[in-house]
Amino acid sequence: MAERRLGIIISGGTGRMGRLHHLPALTAIRAEDGLPLAGGDRLVPELFLVGRDNERLGELGRTFGIERYTTDLDQALSVPAHDVFFDSSVSRYRPAFLLKAVRAGKHIYSEKPVATSVEQGVQILKEAESRGLKHGVVQDKLHMPGIKALRQLRDSGFFGRIIRFHLDFGFWVFDGEQIPCQRPSWNYRRDQDGGIMLDMFSHWRYLIEDLFGRITSLTSSAWTAIPERVDEHGARYGVDVEDSGMSMVMLANGVRGSISTSWATRSKRNDRLSLHIDGTDGSAEVGYQSCFIQPAAEKAKAGTDGSKGPGADSSAAWRELPLPAEKKSNCRIGWEEFLRHVVDGTPLQSDLKAGIRDVQFGVLTLQSAKENRWLSFPP
Repeated sequence: MAERRLGIIISGGTGRMGRLHHLPALTAIRAEDGLPLAGGDRLVPELFLVGRDNERLGELGRTFGIERYTTDLDQALSVPAHDVFFDSSVSRYRPAFLLKAVRAGKHIYSEKPVATSVEQGVQILKEAESRGLKHGVVQDKLHMPGIKALRQLRDSGFFGRIIRFHLDFGFWVFDGEQIPCQRPSWNYRRDQDGGIMLDMFSHWRYLIEDLFGRITSLTSSAWTAIPERVDEHGARYGVDVEDSGMSMVMLANGVRGSISTSWATRSKRNDRLSLHIDGTDGSAEVGYQSCFIQPAAEKAKAGTDGSKGPGADSSAAWRELPLPAEKKSNCRIGWEEFLRHVVDGTPLQSDLKAGIRDVQFGVLTLQSAKENRWLSFPP
């Protein structure tokens, strides 16, 4: 067994996703003496931070035990030992950063959306493929315990024929007047590529198509629920992008589904995500960390067919499935898949092509909302 080291540039690590999810995932791999590879070697990530604020980078480095950092992206990309470039920075910078990394000969791994247009994504893909570089996209929702349980139910035939699904996601983001916003202000500015559709609906594309089948058409509505907010510096500004959206989708197998997503909703559920599925033989409702089921026979026994009249409690017809304790975070699972893809050449579902399709879905939901019509979603 040998130790193999892989240099990874982390761009945007001071942001929420980098600080709370990706750096803990990578440093956990490092703390366990690396990732086991196919041949018996162990891969140890060597991390290098890149960002705009040298002081914040230094603080982040001390938190995670990373000694090397810089505000000079070109300098970081010029180091041959830096094999991989990862970006979790602000969306509007991402396409240029990824393209620059590819042209420097780096494998790339990216947060979503990988670009702000399909054309940008295709350009990055073509240049990466022409250089023989590996590429991957974060699709962390696939590795959540509740989603894994749902996939197992589907594969076991629990649902029979799936009839419909509804995906509901959101939480209340304070306007900053009395309580600070939980999201940075760029999320609410058009000139900084903000908006909920491209940001969150990029996730829902891969989740829906992985679980239920290929989307063939969609129709959407988008709106701004909170028209004015206060930014990080205490300045009031007008929100000129959508903070809420809904879509209906049709799948190639005939299944219909709906999506509701908002940064202006106070949910009663425990998880930010609720995914409800109805089938001929049973139903399920899952969150990131939960899974409830209702087999058709148990529904009949519980008498939830309306026979008890209005206001009857239907919760007795549902039972919670225990989920196995997951020792690894969803982001770490994604990183391990990508690193094995780079080093061992193992297949990767969440490559840049999948990321571009995520972008395409987000773009089409916005177009549909603007034009108020159904649009086809080509394979």
